Amino acid sequence: MEDPHDTQKQPRAWRGLRFLPLGLMLDALILALILFLLGGMPRVAGWYVLQYVAPLLGVLCLLGSGIYVLVRRRADRVLGATVGTAVLSLLPIALWFVPVAYPASLARTTPAATVRLPADGPLQVAWGGDTPQTNYHVITPDQRWAYDLFVEPYVSGSDRLEDYGCYGVPVVAPAAGLVSQAHDGEADETPGVISNNRTAPKGNYVVLQLPETGTYLLIAHLKQGSVAVQTGDTVAEGQLIGQCGNSGNTSEPHIHIHHQRQDPAVYPLNFAEGLPLYFRDHDGPAMPLGGFAIVGETAVATGNLVRHVGR
Repeated sequence: MEDPHDTQKQPRAWRGLRFLPLGLMLDALILALILFLLGGMPRVAGWYVLQYVAPLLGVLCLLGSGIYVLVRRRADRVLGATVGTAVLSLLPIALWFVPVAYPASLARTTPAATVRLPADGPLQVAWGGDTPQTNYHVITPDQRWAYDLFVEPYVSGSDRLEDYGCYGVPVVAPAAGLVSQAHDGEADETPGVISNNRTAPKGNYVVLQLPETGTYLLIAHLKQGSVAVQTGDTVAEGQLIGQCGNSGNTSEPHIHIHHQRQDPAVYPLNFAEGLPLYFRDHDGPAMPLGGFAIVGETAVATGNLVRHVGR
């Protein structure tokens, strides 16, 4: 047991330092809460403070507490509070393994965009919607309401790009707007495996700024050499902007599209406010759902099959 008079013999500065780990962890948790309540970009920052900063401090403080006990052979209430708070700080690590939607309300997040589908022909919604069950993108702030669109055949496991129906499909502008970014030159990845391309995760892509809202549509993973527009161009709805490819961080050819508030040229991927995105002029719901089910050893798409039927 600790001598209750021993701490009084320690220098005042040292006694204060004993509270530093506890204070840092509490500050991180309180900061995350404040950022969440502020909303907007502060909430995005809070999402990452909660998932990464708080657990990092928790790990460091647990290690420090363990070393302290081994060396000093004693514990006190401050140490107990530090260990308890460290364990609490580690709980957000669960978000690394269990998909939880970024806390943004579909009903209250504005402005939304309603556009046409980015391709003609039948499109299988691999991922889309408002929940982790139908859309794995929901865990990421900027892609909160993103879509991945496939064309039959898909999920074949083949390592040949030509074996996927989406590869080479013309991709068109979902709405009229300004091309704020257009990037080409990234090689198409070998399909059937996750590429883990961290240097250019979007691959070849086009970003459109919508004139009505000033917000941005990002269409990613286009085929190398297919991007048909340049930065600064003005495009009409339905105008060709490229072809579906398998560039960037992707496992097979598909069309990725999402809507965000901030300019992707300024704010990096995964660090912006995602906005609701709906589709019109097609034969399905305004926000089509995605999802997969495992049947035997095969992944079967359970989402909506949609097709552009408008002008």
